[in-house]
Amino acid sequence: MLPSHTFLLPLFASAASAANLWAAHYSRTINYLTFNGSSLTLSSSTATGNLLPSWITYDSIGKALYIPDEVFYGATGGSIVSFAIGTNGRLTATGNGSTPLGAVATALYGGADGKSFIANAHYQSSQVTTFKLPLDGGQPLQTLKYTGKSVNPYRQEAPHPHHVIVDPTGDFMIVPDLGADLIRIHKIEKTSGKLTECGAAKPVPGTGPRHGVFWQPAGAASRVRRAAEATTLFVGNELSNTVSAWAVSYPSGGGCLSLSLKQTLSPYQGNTTAARGTKIGEVHIKDSFLYSTNRNDKKFAPNDSLTQYTISSDGTLSWTDTTSSYGTYPRTFDINKAGDYVAIGDQTTSNVAIVARDPTTGKLGSLVADLRIGSVGVPENEDGLSAVVWAE
Repeated sequence: MLPSHTFLLPLFASAASAANLWAAHYSRTINYLTFNGSSLTLSSSTATGNLLPSWITYDSIGKALYIPDEVFYGATGGSIVSFAIGTNGRLTATGNGSTPLGAVATALYGGADGKSFIANAHYQSSQVTTFKLPLDGGQPLQTLKYTGKSVNPYRQEAPHPHHVIVDPTGDFMIVPDLGADLIRIHKIEKTSGKLTECGAAKPVPGTGPRHGVFWQPAGAASRVRRAAEATTLFVGNELSNTVSAWAVSYPSGGGCLSLSLKQTLSPYQGNTTAARGTKIGEVHIKDSFLYSTNRNDKKFAPNDSLTQYTISSDGTLSWTDTTSSYGTYPRTFDINKAGDYVAIGDQTTSNVAIVARDPTTGKLGSLVADLRIGSVGVPENEDGLSAVVWAE
């Protein structure tokens, strides 16, 4: 168990009022946390009703949570569940849907509000499923079953979609496929929620694309049909332990989004190779900075690390800093809206670590608060902490 730390560097001001977070644990719980600027506490814990809750999609406007199920053996399938959020984080189950095995990520999309449907990436069963919302206990609206493989016989024997990402226009769904070494592109029919495959970008064989995030230059409109010039998709690659920048192009007169690779970097200064056993996890952006989690690199032994990159105006990256994750196997992290705190979810040590962040430089500071949730995990197992998001 990690020691508890509750301090702030003088550089960072303490929070004016309490903030809240949601954290999922593979022990089938969703946990509501309270952060007061100097300490982190567990306010409530609720059973999710599925077997291996792996991800949290938080709808702040609709006051709802969606949690998929990564169960990958001993069952014929899993379930996606939804909750309404009440006062003080009180949850009320509102729906569910039957899913194939191995759901690891979800995303809202489609409709007039961009959240009339939900898509699920199924790592174990090589597919993407979709549901119309609200969930009504039924089967998927659509199932896309993928085929293919790549060069790593242990990790790429079949397609393994690991994330679902909506582009800034809301017209396309991107699926990084770790197993097939593809970044799959789907056109969204917003009214019906139907996804139509329309090509794929092809990373170098053995790359293993895992998670992605779109970035646009400051001042760009976020949901217009013609996305801003220099729109870039950043992808964290689990097997090559790199991050890649892909230039995004939108053809005139409709058609399909296309991606062209412009840069790939390791998460370390001087573009040095990651230590054997390292696995890049999630990637997120805030303003002109990209961050990646580096699982099992032990850069701050026994703890792992996060890397900060600076994004130039044309969408290219430069390494900026590597800092401690304050735990092991940082599977998940989230940056608050103000940009002054980062919540890091360390899977195996099963802790949420809050670190201060300078909104101007993007630099991550020292540990502010730390809380272990549930039982610790075992390295490489699907146990421990699975997801964390700010409730804002």
